[in-house]
Parts: sequence; structure tokens; C-alpha cells
Amino acid sequence: MRYRGLRGGETLAVSDVSLRIEPGAFVALLGPSGCGKSTLLRLAAGLEEPTSGSVVIDGVPVRQPRRDVGIVFQRPVLLPWRSAIENVVLPATVNRSPARAAKERAMALMDRLGLRGFEEAYPGELSGGMQARVALARAMSQTPTVLLLDEPFAALDALTREDLAALVHSVWAEHRQTIVFVTHSIAEAVFLADRVVVMSPRPGRIVESVPIDLPRSRTMADVDSEIGVALSAKIRSVLRSQGA
Repeated sequence: MRYRGLRGGETLAVSDVSLRIEPGAFVALLGPSGCGKSTLLRLAAGLEEPTSGSVVIDGVPVRQPRRDVGIVFQRPVLLPWRSAIENVVLPATVNRSPARAAKERAMALMDRLGLRGFEEAYPGELSGGMQARVALARAMSQTPTVLLLDEPFAALDALTREDLAALVHSVWAEHRQTIVFVTHSIAEAVFLADRVVVMSPRPGRIVESVPIDLPRSRTMADVDSEIGVALSAKIRSVLRSQGA
């Protein structure tokens, strides 16, 4: 993926990336800032087209956003004039889906994500963690088969971040959609993922794919176990070998 600058120059964001993700897998992308992690998610979401090569989901090339692909950005990007429930049903409204069914699903999602009682609250009345939950509920409201999470908890405090990571893990275990999760946290990647894909500095390339051999019904204590610590050390070593 090449970006053209305003003054005519070009930036090569990612190069020679080849990555296959099996249905239902949970993959974490880890790498230094500016290595192209978010670019890969935007390409997978159909928000941008690659300069060369292709992105394919279930055998179909991705050339525009798809209803079966949900994305959560680094910031919640909620509409401040819409209540929490109205933000969650927004994709259904845009797609002209049946309003009653959409609201019922949204209410169920908000209950599952710990938002009961805040359905009519506006974004400005919610904490950062609650806003992140609303953004996650919105992305899941169309029952996506692929969920792309671009550091959705980066701006949150450590305890809230751990709580939401555990929530994402439990929701994934329940629904088993394919998840690609961008993070800068090694511990978060080890806790959540089946596989951690490590990228090089720009132009981003995949330098190693590390399987996470921890039980799937895991807790943060598994990250602190002997195996978890060894996996974290391996990933850290790969990052340092890339100058990160």
C-alpha cells in the first residue's frame, strides 16, 4: 500500500504482506507505531484499496465496505447527538433493516456488554470505557462474520482495558466470529489471540507468526504463567530484533 503525499511524494506503508486467517480465528497484529497495522485493517474493511495485490474474504475480493465485516476504531467515533442505543442501531438504520428487530438485537448486545441502564444516555454522559462498549456493540449489531478491532482500548486505564479485553474474549468464545485485533500490548495480544502476527517497522512486513499455546478458557493469570511469560518474551525478542 502506497500513500501519495500532498507534495507529490509517496510513502510505502506495507509491502509484501501475505496473511491467511482461518474462519473463527482470533489474530493479534503487533508492531511498532507506523508499521501499517491500521492500514491492513482498513484494507480488510474495504475502506481503502491496495496499490497492488488483493484482499479476499470467503473467496470474494474486498473492494468496498461489507455488511458482514465490522470495525471498531481507536476512538469510539460515536455521534454525540444520538443516544447510546441510537448509535448502536445506526448501521441497521443506514442499511434500512427492520427497525424493531434491530432494536431488539441492540438491546440484547448492550445488556451483554454491560450497558444496561445506559441505553438512552448520550456519548458525552458516558465514560471512555462505556463509549468503547457502545462502539463494540455497534460493530457487532449486524452480526459480522469478521470483526476488526483497531486498538479500541488504547486510551483507557489499565484496569478498564483488562476488563474490556476479558469481555471481548468471552464474546468471541460465545460467537466465534473471525477477529483481527491491533494492539501495542504484548500481554493483551497473548491473552486474547490464537496467534500473534509481528510486523516490522515501515514499510510493514510480517516477520513472524507466533502461536499462543494457552488454554482457550484463559484468564490474565495464564498470561503470567510460565508458558505465558515465555511467549511474551519470544514476542518481545522478535520486536527488538526489528529495532522496535
